[in-house]
Amino acid sequence: MALGSGGGAGRLTVNGLPVSGGFMIGYVHSIYKAPTAEVFTVEGRRFTMRAVLSANESTLDYYALAGARSRTRSGAWMLRLAEPATYEELSLLTTSIGRRTLLAGGRCLPLFPEAGAAEVRLAVELTLEAGGEPCRPPYDQSLFLDAVETTP
Repeated sequence: MALGSGGGAGRLTVNGLPVSGGFMIGYVHSIYKAPTAEVFTVEGRRFTMRAVLSANESTLDYYALAGARSRTRSGAWMLRLAEPATYEELSLLTTSIGRRTLLAGGRCLPLFPEAGAAEVRLAVELTLEAGGEPCRPPYDQSLFLDAVETTP
């Protein structure tokens, strides 16, 4: 999405990764060792968590959130939140164990450090330079690729 700004055209991004309506925060769940993602939609400079999806249904229980469960085309479990949560910014603790990664439009942006832990702030911004790279395992699985299409 190209937008005008005082200095010229820009692109709506989350931490430099271009978003077009939505993005995911993918990670490997520390207890269930399952690829998992939190699914967000973007409206202006705010983003709303709409669903959680995982290769392992037990991961959805870990969140203890009300919502409707279903399966995606790829066979992943999805929990659509009964009460979506909206943010203007979100702080996350990231580690190399969970490998939190932003995913949007088939591109990925790793948020985790090589070792130890780091705090990362997520926000929707207008950016001239967009980042990201092709997604690598486990984020190249169909589990992640069809989730945004099936989430309102």
